[in-house]
Amino acid sequence: MRPTKNTTLPIRSLTLAAASALVLAGCGSGGDEASQTPSSTVSVSPSPSSTVSVPAGAELTEIGADLAFGDTATVIYEPNQKKGTVLDLTVESARRGSTKDFSGFILDEAARASTPYYVDVKVRNTGEGELGGTPVPLWGVDDRNTLLPPAAFTTTFPTCASKPLPDEFKPGSSFSTCLVFLAPDRGTMTAVSFRPNQDFDPIEWTGDIATPKPEPKKDTKKPDVQKQGEKQR
Repeated sequence: MRPTKNTTLPIRSLTLAAASALVLAGCGSGGDEASQTPSSTVSVSPSPSSTVSVPAGAELTEIGADLAFGDTATVIYEPNQKKGTVLDLTVESARRGSTKDFSGFILDEAARASTPYYVDVKVRNTGEGELGGTPVPLWGVDDRNTLLPPAAFTTTFPTCASKPLPDEFKPGSSFSTCLVFLAPDRGTMTAVSFRPNQDFDPIEWTGDIATPKPEPKKDTKKPDVQKQGEKQR
């Protein structure tokens, strides 16, 4: 289920601090730049005033499309009036993590009560513009129909090395990364969404989300002292 157009984007900001002053925070949604396109208008562009040109032979993915993990969506992404291009976005896979993965961090109460998810994605600049340094424009969607912003790190998180696009992301460039989404209140992530503004009917990816293997149970049985004594006789 995807958030409806009239739903306010409930961005939850979670902080994850460590001795090295690492901070994990919600990224902005770009809601101030939301298009005023009427709901009856069908367009593959996030804004009717977009000046991004689509290369010959490129076919944009229909808005509102439901995709599976591994599928690629071709979209116009225009985070501001100075930057914009056509991207191939591929959500390759997703897996559920554990707050134990952050054992080297000091978690606030909200982060401790969240469920982390790690999403592997690939981005290719198939347009003519440049998008260096901007966040990967994908969101998580949880079972409460809430949009989850990708977490931003100021230091390395080896379990899911989440990074923005390179400082230079010119036409033809490709980039792979892992995005961290925190589903609050021990929630469940159900999909990954491309939704550049509130009025855009999102493109969503769903599929099997891998879960961590259960830890082997420790043998807590006490040794049978009587049997051990019989063996020693």
